[in-house]
Formats: sequence, structure tokens, C-alpha cells
Amino acid sequence: MITLYVDQVSDRLIYTLDFVFKERGLEYVLTNDHLQFESLQTPKFNYSGRFFDGVLSFEPASVLFDEEIIVYEVHSGRFFEEDCLRFGKISDPLASIFYILTRMEEYTTSFEDQHGRFESKSSVLMKYGWLEKAMCDRWAIDFLRFLKKNEILLEKPKVGKVKMNPTFDIDNAFAYQWKEGTRQWLSTLKDFLRFNKERINERAQVLSGARIDPYDTYDYMLSIADRGFDVNVFWLLGDYGRYDRNISFRDVRHQRLIRKMNLKTTVGIHPSYRSNSYQFHLTNEKERLEDILRVPVLHSRQHFLRMKVGVTYPQLLNIGIHHDHTMGYADHVGFRSGTARSHPWFDLKKNQPTELMIHPFVYMDGTLHEYMNLSVEAAKKRIETLYKEVETFGGTFSFIWHNETIGNYAKWSGWKEVLEFTLNLNKNE
Repeated sequence: MITLYVDQVSDRLIYTLDFVFKERGLEYVLTNDHLQFESLQTPKFNYSGRFFDGVLSFEPASVLFDEEIIVYEVHSGRFFEEDCLRFGKISDPLASIFYILTRMEEYTTSFEDQHGRFESKSSVLMKYGWLEKAMCDRWAIDFLRFLKKNEILLEKPKVGKVKMNPTFDIDNAFAYQWKEGTRQWLSTLKDFLRFNKERINERAQVLSGARIDPYDTYDYMLSIADRGFDVNVFWLLGDYGRYDRNISFRDVRHQRLIRKMNLKTTVGIHPSYRSNSYQFHLTNEKERLEDILRVPVLHSRQHFLRMKVGVTYPQLLNIGIHHDHTMGYADHVGFRSGTARSHPWFDLKKNQPTELMIHPFVYMDGTLHEYMNLSVEAAKKRIETLYKEVETFGGTFSFIWHNETIGNYAKWSGWKEVLEFTLNLNKNE
């Protein structure tokens, strides 16, 4: 047990210290009573500008004690054995953790891509080459090692085994099946106009039952669950639009498929592209899934990973979502919030933690193949490096695939083995 002195006990500070200590099986006590602190004979540390004779101390940055969202002057600095963020003239690993874990920089930026997303290239982690490192965990360990070297901390932090979490987004349930009426006719016409004989023949074979729809990989997903993995599946049920093209939620065959998947996996909502701007659609889509499953829906991941932290997360809380799985980038692999550990969302606008749990993912199939243009072998090497980071610093190795990318179909030929490679990374644990 260690006692920390601070001039002010704040929600920001408790949130950060819980991540540093409690996440690693360590206990701590906070006090702002300087007389009581001085009298203690047990291990103690001073995180303030006050002087205590013979007590290990360092003066903090103001980040954990401010009550508003501030645009800080942020640079690279060094604390003990690890580079961290420097706020003004103070290199502070605890302030660094809070700044990255809460995604504070995303509240004060106007840099967005064409889909309104904060991009990895705009992040401070990318700026300093830290995005593919679990920096919040590294800073936590660096701080604990600092305490241990100075004989303030006696216990060793616990890391724990890596948890593996395969997740799948169902943007388009089938390539050809169940698309009837005008939609089927228009798709067929498009192929004729483009002289795409391969798709014309393929569609005819699928619709006649001569071959399986190339997006029908649901039994494979269920087999992954049968192997002991905790699998999450996120289903798009938004109204048809430019970026929302799944089969109608009214189709009873579609509903049966969703219920079948929910027997062995955790099915959550995949809020549509348009729902990010209109909570009305978000509420409707969640209710559609609940009507199909006949149970409350608690998990969510944004379609297109289209999310604004200070806007999307309050909306999810308002409709009863308790777990969000959107924390990651479309354009680059790595640790958007500096960790692979699930953590409560801290609402910077209200300056308090919430009940919404954030479950970061480390990579997405499309990021590797479409954004970063990696080969199958290069993707495996990148994934293995990311896995080793999580293995060293703890957390859940969560990753995103889609039903259409795991069937070795078209441009995704050969990529199923990348998923299998990932699943086998912890087979010896």
C-alpha cells in the first residue's frame, strides 16, 4: 500500500491512478492532509508542489487538477526510463495517461477526414512514433518502476494473460442472397452494363443454390466461438442508403440469422452511417435489434468507425449502451487510447467518469489491406508485433474482421489465414 499526497483530490486524478494501480492489482491511498501525510511511517509519495523533507516528490502538470478542456502546449519529454508527454516545462507520465486515455486532443481539433473521423496522422501518438505502443501502460509501468527503484513500492504489478477477442462487423449480410425486388434488379443491370460476366454467373449460381454466397461465413464465425473465443458481432440494421446497404431488418430470414448468431456470440448494434448525426436513427436501430433478439442490447460499434468522442459517447449512454468497441483507427493499426485494456469513458465535458466501458481494438482487416496496403505476410508480422506489446503490458487483443473478408473471396483471397494466424498467437498460453 502506498499513500500519495496531492493538494487537490480530483476525479481526473482518481481515474488515472486507478488505471495505474488497480488495473495492476496494486492498492493506493490519496490524501490532501499534509499534517497526516508528514506523520505517516508507511511508503508515501508526494505528487504536488509542496515540500516534504525526505519524501520522494515531483511537481505535477496541471492536467489532472484542471476542470475544463484546455488546449495544452504538448511536447515530447522524458520522465524516468520512458519518453512521455511534456506539458509546458513538466514531463508528467500521469498527466500523459489521462490526456491520451480520455482522447482529450480529439475534443479540440478540427482535423477530420471525409467521413468526419479523427485520423491517426493528427494524433500526438503518431507524431512521436508511439501509436503502435501501448503508451498509457508503458507510462504506468515507468511510474511504478520509478517508485520501486526509490523503495516506495514493494509489490510487483500484475500483467495477466492476454485475452483474445475476435469481432466481426456485418455491413452486408450477403453478396447476392435475400436482395430482392428493385435492389436485385439494379445490381444485375449494373453487372450487365459493365459486362461483368463473372458476377453475373456467380449471382446465378448462388441464387440457384449451386454455390454458397461468398459472404456466407457465419458458420466459420460460430466455429471460432466453439474454439473458446469470446466473439462479438455487430449488425448494421439502418435504413438503406449510400453507406448503409445491409438487407432489410424486416426480412424474417435475416432475423433468424441474427438470432442464430446470438446463441454463441454476443451480438451488438452497428449504428448506421447516418445515425452518427441523428440520435433518432440510433435509437430506432437499437430497438430493431432488441425486437429481433428479445433481450437488451448493451454493445455497440460505429459503422465506418464514424465517431466523435464528446458527441457519440453521450448518445450511446442515453440509449442504454454500456460497451463501445469503436476505439481504434480506420487508417492505421495501433492503440488509439494508448492501451489494449478496457476502461471507463471519462466525460471531459462533465469532468467525470461514466458507466460506458470502452473496449479498444488493435487492428482492422481493411486497415491492413486497404489503407496500409500490406501483403498477407507483412500483415502477420505487424499483428505479431502488436500482440507482443499487449502480451508485455496486458489487456485484450481485440480486432475487427467482416463476414465478406474471411471467405478468401475476390481481393480478400488468402486473408483468412491472417485471421487464423491471429487466433493462434496465444495458443500456448
